[in-house]
Amino acid sequence: MEVPEVFDGIITIKNVVRNPGERAKVCVESYDDRIDPVGACVGMKGSRIHGIVRELRNENIDVVNYTENIQLLITRALSPAKITSVQIDEENSRAKVIMNADQVSLAIGRGGNNIGLAGRLTGYEIDVFRDEESFEDDVAIDEFTDEIEGWIIDALKAIGCDSARSVLAIDAEDLVTRTDLEKETVEEVLRILKDEFED
Repeated sequence: MEVPEVFDGIITIKNVVRNPGERAKVCVESYDDRIDPVGACVGMKGSRIHGIVRELRNENIDVVNYTENIQLLITRALSPAKITSVQIDEENSRAKVIMNADQVSLAIGRGGNNIGLAGRLTGYEIDVFRDEESFEDDVAIDEFTDEIEGWIIDALKAIGCDSARSVLAIDAEDLVTRTDLEKETVEEVLRILKDEFED
């Protein structure tokens, strides 16, 4: 009802996966090349999708443009995270997804919500890896237990930061927001980690 193109059969819903009350991912395809299926479902400034979101008590809805290219579909399904590359193991329906360290927590989502839905949507078990090229001289965050308290390290690991450079890749304000740590604590952690790489 909210999206006439779906009602008329111009846009087809290929798949829907949900964690009710939390997040949903909807995969759509258009039979008319002139119509952008994602744009049509979202509407001008989100006008169409907002009606559905309200009805589902503010459940987040990601609309994904369907493609038979599984690498591209997985990349789209993991939005809003930005992916560097995707390696597909068709035989075992697994995908190795590589991304910059600061994108890992976005890809995984709160409580694994985002990556879990992306896996269900695409039919692939998705494994996330940090892009190692820029992390050759990286140090695991667990190596800093002498200088950083365990509960702080746990808070950083919970958002996907398991190494010094993955923490340094995120600015202080963003770390405060994501981890709920005090600003002073985050600044002290960043100072300790930066010292590790100073010559």
